[in-house]
Amino acid sequence: MVDKYEDPFVRIASMIGGDEYLKVARSLLKAEDATDEEIASSTGLRINMVRKVLYDLFGKSLITGIRVKDERKGWFVYRWRTRREEVEHFIENQKKKIEERLQQRLDYENASDFYHCGNEDCPRVTFESALDGMFKCPSCGSVLNLKKNDKSKKAYSKKIDEIKKDMQQTF
Repeated sequence: MVDKYEDPFVRIASMIGGDEYLKVARSLLKAEDATDEEIASSTGLRINMVRKVLYDLFGKSLITGIRVKDERKGWFVYRWRTRREEVEHFIENQKKKIEERLQQRLDYENASDFYHCGNEDCPRVTFESALDGMFKCPSCGSVLNLKKNDKSKKAYSKKIDEIKKDMQQTF
């Protein structure tokens, strides 16, 4: 369980992947430059799970790996280190992606007319689909009527504004 006072790196790792990520992130904070075997030993996780988590965090630029030669075994191993300074950048990128997706959805809502039969179990359909189905609901067969989507548009706009405002406050 993550508490609100935990290191941001640990909180983000936990949000990305749950308990395994949480354990690996805490282990990385305790022992900088740890190998995957050392992390597996300290967390009690299987080595392949630790590697999966490490590669995912590495792919998100939240950790870095340094390749060194193991003197005892004679082969190369990676020593992993957190990049805590990248956490804020990662969060901002995620916010940008969400804002872009919401904007695309808002644009779709603005560009489309939707029709609905009034039955809550039935989906709304676009004008093209309604026309193809002779304005009969594809689920229940009732007559389709134009459905205002102002609530959806307003909700998307509000969320986009919140994210933009939040991103401006961070910079």
